[in-house]
Amino acid sequence: HTRRGDKYVTVIIDLTPIRDGTGPSRLLDMVEGRSKKVFATWLQGRPQQWRDGVEVVAMDGFSGFKSAAAEELPDAVPVMDPFHVIRLAGDALDSCRRRVQQQSCGHRGRAGDPLYSARLTLHTGAGLLTEKQRTRLESLFSADTHIEVEASWGIYQRMVAAYREPDR
Repeated sequence: HTRRGDKYVTVIIDLTPIRDGTGPSRLLDMVEGRSKKVFATWLQGRPQQWRDGVEVVAMDGFSGFKSAAAEELPDAVPVMDPFHVIRLAGDALDSCRRRVQQQSCGHRGRAGDPLYSARLTLHTGAGLLTEKQRTRLESLFSADTHIEVEASWGIYQRMVAAYREPDR
């Protein structure tokens, strides 16, 4: 959703050096606007040989980018970038936590509620948890009513771990 007056740019980055292990990504362009037309027009401005060489298009979840890529780069594989995948997983974890909070307590989270107090800890990588945070989660997950949150947290942590793997 955008608010009236918000301005967006489409940022186009070459991730080939990261994929090949030869260096950091390269900024190719920044184009005013955020739409299928903006991205498609930019792609149409590239030489056919360049477009034929594109193997993968990583993007956020905006369907306009996926549609433009499918039309202009039919042989390229569209994928969602890791940041947005993890963001969606975190949003699902939060949604589950809020739903369980509402079902078990009959109200939204408040200071002092275990699920509400753990909301930031749930987004901390398992390997980065302090002893206090680990104890908080163990206590939280010991309640049968929180089993859905524990399952969602486990999935979220596995997704984060998968993206941290060097051979992902």
